[in-house]
Amino acid sequence: MTTLQFAERLRDLVGGVDVVLSDIWGVVHNGLVAFPEACEALHSFRAQGGTVILITNAPRAADSVQRQLRKLGIADDSYDAIVSSGDLTRHYVADRPGQKMFWLGPERDNSIYRGLDPVLAPLEQADYIVCTGLFDDETESAENYRAMMLQAREHQLPLVCANPDIVVERGDRLIYCAGAIAELYRELGGEVIFYGKPHRPIYERAIALATERRGHATPLDRVLAIGDSVRTDLAGAHGFGIDCLFVTRGIHAEDFEGIDQLDPASVKELFGHPPRALTRELRW
Repeated sequence: MTTLQFAERLRDLVGGVDVVLSDIWGVVHNGLVAFPEACEALHSFRAQGGTVILITNAPRAADSVQRQLRKLGIADDSYDAIVSSGDLTRHYVADRPGQKMFWLGPERDNSIYRGLDPVLAPLEQADYIVCTGLFDDETESAENYRAMMLQAREHQLPLVCANPDIVVERGDRLIYCAGAIAELYRELGGEVIFYGKPHRPIYERAIALATERRGHATPLDRVLAIGDSVRTDLAGAHGFGIDCLFVTRGIHAEDFEGIDQLDPASVKELFGHPPRALTRELRW
């Protein structure tokens, strides 16, 4: 294993890359403001013939994610398409007409079932749970849901996790996501179905969209993932067989403060499977 150094520019890493699969939250925005240099980097990669697919664990449909990006001033020409864990979760719901769903999450995520007309039911009457997040992620943690998860386990309800992230940046804070509840439920012995990174379906869908845009398949050694999470972005890329550019400004920022390079021992401790390169923030 070799020493890892920080790359200053995306353009120095994409000489043999045709497709970029980029995370959104933590890479191109922090939930409150966009990162203009990151958006420009993706736009510049596209301008030289590359294809950019945004892959996100957002528990909302891709068109809803796009509306949020537009509100933050992120131009549509920064990317070719969006794949969200919310889209994959919607397919699960659509395949179960008539079954009763208990929805666990904030009201802002209601696009997860909009247009599907699921039968919403209280927990004790449900056939399955869809978790898009905490009811109040400003004040709650997964522990607030322990009693609910114990009740769900007693009813042997599968929990569909529409966002495998444990935490995400919101401005300068970290807030808990659906993945925190899903991991608690799994620890309690409950059945969890994950959609989103690091699981294969979201990567398979992203590659399929890239193939549609380019008109032909792209070898995996010409695909680069970009992300800021060891647990989702880096592990997902490794599991799918593609390289990853790891952005350190995101949820792991404190681990890299004041570090200019990582020796082999530190690489193993922090990452397990090392990324192709590190960068503090995405820029062209």
